[in-house]
Amino acid sequence: MNRIVILGAGTGGTMMANRLVRALPDDAWRVTVVDRDDLHVYQPGLLFLPFGMYRAEDMVKKRKSLLDPRVELRLGEIDRVAPDEQRVVMVGGEKLPYDVLIVATGSRVLPEQTQGLTGAGWRESAFDFYTLEGALGLRDKLDAFQGGRLVVNVVEMPIKCPVAPLELLFLADAYFTQRGIRDKVEIAYATPLEGAFTKPRASQALGGMLAQRNIEVLGDFSLSEVDGDKRTLKAYDGRETGYDLLVTIPLHGGSEVIHKSGMGDAGGWLPTDKHTLQSKSFPNVFAIGDATDLPSSKAGAVAHFQSEVLIENVLRFIDGKPLEPSFDGHANCFIETGYGKAMLIDFNYDTEPLPGRFPLPGVGPFTLLEESATNHWGKLAFRWIYWNVLLAGKDLPLDHRMLMAGKWS
Repeated sequence: MNRIVILGAGTGGTMMANRLVRALPDDAWRVTVVDRDDLHVYQPGLLFLPFGMYRAEDMVKKRKSLLDPRVELRLGEIDRVAPDEQRVVMVGGEKLPYDVLIVATGSRVLPEQTQGLTGAGWRESAFDFYTLEGALGLRDKLDAFQGGRLVVNVVEMPIKCPVAPLELLFLADAYFTQRGIRDKVEIAYATPLEGAFTKPRASQALGGMLAQRNIEVLGDFSLSEVDGDKRTLKAYDGRETGYDLLVTIPLHGGSEVIHKSGMGDAGGWLPTDKHTLQSKSFPNVFAIGDATDLPSSKAGAVAHFQSEVLIENVLRFIDGKPLEPSFDGHANCFIETGYGKAMLIDFNYDTEPLPGRFPLPGVGPFTLLEESATNHWGKLAFRWIYWNVLLAGKDLPLDHRMLMAGKWS
């Protein structure tokens, strides 16, 4: 019996497991997914939780319920991978052999690695929203917040869902406006980027929207430490900015397992061919989603586009065929902008977000680089698509490549 082992039952790992068991014969291949627990969190919902738009129970499901019955789910802590032996070693010593390994270990937030962040004021005046615990704490804090300076800070790139900090800023503006206290709240965005976003055209558009909402942007703000007692952020260049409420997007890192196994870079990301999704060092190892070191967004839609390329390349590898270098870095992101509207951006490695209509040229129904209520409803509809289509490994009527049809420069 040949074996495929997938490390991680998050978005990428679940999609790949469900695709693979449909594509491979049961009598020849076993697909095993390994994760530490049986709880799958809908991470895009963490943005909405602090504003009372979602409930925690709407965002968590059992991993087992999301996997095809033919997939073997192993729960437990991984100690390391021994790629030369083609074994995954579990804590306790059990070894899982593999013929093909797929790394879907995602990313993790590391607030403790920023000086002072988890000291005085942590989960009192400083919160994250990239964890369920943090988002719930921020919800309670926002509900009681009556005014002051709110600072949203990205410690360092890369992060999961690069547009999420912007969405939180827009939603906070709308939230305080609806509560009638917007004039009592000062909102600022401290980012290590030069502007609002990584891509110039989108950065200009989003920066303009922040300015219209009277949200200050502190660009090139590379955080060195947090003084929780004084409620102050300090940058390496000597700048300081105060806060009454801090929403942090902490430092992100890859898996400790990948780093410990000598397979990753200094950040724990797996060096991956950006077009084939094959490991650069181990031919029978592939990667998907946040676990890679690729210069693409760490987001669920990207993992979906990657899965369409990866399933083909894993099957080609098994058959001894050359891999197809067909992943172009395609990312497709709804950006919630508050007041019942959202924006949509579509881009890849080489092409920045452009205005236009998506997915049907000239028709849409979604608008690119432009706010609309239709985009907002598309953002909300994504939750159903996520649970019922993406995780099941079903195809969407979207090309995994970025297409120029319907866009204009």
